[in-house]
Amino acid sequence: MKCEERFFEIYGRDADGLAFSPYRICPIGAHSDHNLGKITGLAIDQGIHIAFRPKQNGVIEMTSLQFPKRAQWHIREVGDKTGDWADYLRGATWALAKDYALNVGLCGVIEGSMPIGGLSSSAAVILAFLDALCKVNGIQLPPQKLIDVAFDAEKNYVGINVGTLDQSCEVLSQKDHLLYLDCKDNHYELIPTHPDMKPYQIAIFFSGLEHSLAGSKYNMRVDELRAGVYALQAFSGFDYGKFNQANARDVSLNVYHAYKDRLPESWAKRCEHWYTEFQRVEAGAEAWRRGDLAEYGRLSFASGWSSIHNWESGAPEQIKLYEIMTETEGIYGGRFSGAGFKGCCMALIDPVKAGIVQERVERSYLTAFPEMKGKYSFHLCSSADGIAHQK
Repeated sequence: MKCEERFFEIYGRDADGLAFSPYRICPIGAHSDHNLGKITGLAIDQGIHIAFRPKQNGVIEMTSLQFPKRAQWHIREVGDKTGDWADYLRGATWALAKDYALNVGLCGVIEGSMPIGGLSSSAAVILAFLDALCKVNGIQLPPQKLIDVAFDAEKNYVGINVGTLDQSCEVLSQKDHLLYLDCKDNHYELIPTHPDMKPYQIAIFFSGLEHSLAGSKYNMRVDELRAGVYALQAFSGFDYGKFNQANARDVSLNVYHAYKDRLPESWAKRCEHWYTEFQRVEAGAEAWRRGDLAEYGRLSFASGWSSIHNWESGAPEQIKLYEIMTETEGIYGGRFSGAGFKGCCMALIDPVKAGIVQERVERSYLTAFPEMKGKYSFHLCSSADGIAHQK
């Protein structure tokens, strides 16, 4: 790994350990987890590696192969976020220290195996760092606690209104299974690939645009959905509480249909996406269970359409990629990956036609956006084990 080589260059010795968290995709279930919806997802065989050694003085010193400047803080003096790439790691330190005594710091080098944007790299960075920090401090976190700590770091330290989709996929997923998760109670099922299902691989199409939830309209979209839900509660006479406690999962589909025409247009669109996505997830899980990859793919395409028209996300480049995917032979289905503000698209494709898919999508996309030549990239991946299933 390059991170191991860079570690030796910096410190003149080999790293003691190598932590890893996979990236994830969510073919159906986007923009749903923050309001206690359901999701389906898969971890992929690419992700974040951290080469590390313990530091007995409690100092944490981190270098990234993707970002400039080394970051440093003490395990007991994390401080406020600074707006740089290491805020996710500071947040992880802060969240872990709430419940566990930290005595040992670490020095480390972070490496991402794919371009940044759309594969939940932020959650993967936090999880890989938590793995390293726990190892040097002799802490063993159960899977759900690992998810909870990573969620706390991103939501309450970094300040992104995430749900638990990303962390859950990267921890709980299992190779050749679909993760079907209910974000209301964290109940999940790993649905095995049906023996009669058509073969598939996961294609990642990077638009060439870097992606950052912190600088996107992600938080505003979540607030718009919550505002719509809050209004629905008021219209229906629901005994509601504080605004940030309103969740779409607590308002029935019948109530939504009864009062949706009274909502401002933008709030109504956010609600329309959430409620229809909930239905798509349930239908998609059943399609996967019976091995109907064509139907699962169709639902993924429908999820992407709703993200454009109801959630109103996606840069023009990303929307164009999605449109090209819907017209390309060999693609079962796909959508934006991540929050859908820049980043990438993902697709489930026929492995036999991978070459055709790669050539046609690239040609069509670079015809539309020739300035992305050298920035756009195609990656072929497979499903993989999450952290909880890694040996």
